[in-house]
Amino acid sequence: MEKVTENPLKNREGSDMLLVVVAALFVTAYLVSNIMAVKVIGIFDLLYFDAGTVTFPFAYMLGDVLTEIWGYRTAKKVILLTFVCNVLMVICTQIGVWLPSPDYLDATAHAYNAIFNYVPRIVIASLTGFLLGEISNAWLMEKIRHKLGERRLWVRTIGSSMIAYVFDTVPFVLIAFAGTLPGRDILLMIALQYFMKLGIETLFGTPMAYAMISRIKKKANYSLMP
Repeated sequence: MEKVTENPLKNREGSDMLLVVVAALFVTAYLVSNIMAVKVIGIFDLLYFDAGTVTFPFAYMLGDVLTEIWGYRTAKKVILLTFVCNVLMVICTQIGVWLPSPDYLDATAHAYNAIFNYVPRIVIASLTGFLLGEISNAWLMEKIRHKLGERRLWVRTIGSSMIAYVFDTVPFVLIAFAGTLPGRDILLMIALQYFMKLGIETLFGTPMAYAMISRIKKKANYSLMP
């Protein structure tokens, strides 16, 4: 069997199924976040953020797990797969918008159309930020790991996200909400989304990443035991 130098775990039996599970969760987290992003949350008419901000950091956490366990090249492939899945979602949901609906279901059709007519703009914004943010996040994770080795996972997860969230949040908010919200609210949304994402990942995402990475490594080692 050809040896892979990027990460020895990729040569172990049992890691393939684990990769499928993590990749599926990663794709699902992004699809869900893009649909949730249609709703803008307003708190006291001062703080604005889209609902997808709540779930989005967990997608980044899964991206950290992918990079940490399987390496940058594998993470990049999953990122590109997620890109394709988001485009497919837009195509399928738009077909649903265009298809006719019976008169007695006008209310349901109107609600569907209101959500999924806006999803393409959200997805375009998300994919722009997604490619810039996730690829830079995975790349930075790998670079920091080369510098520090296996220790201090939290430095890799949080440090890479501090930079990557800039590349993700700014283009996402500008493309998704420019022209629909005042400029002041756009700036507030960028700032709030950035710090919310970073805070959620720091408090919840990073501990979950530690737990998942530890579990995956133990599971992979166990699968190799005679």
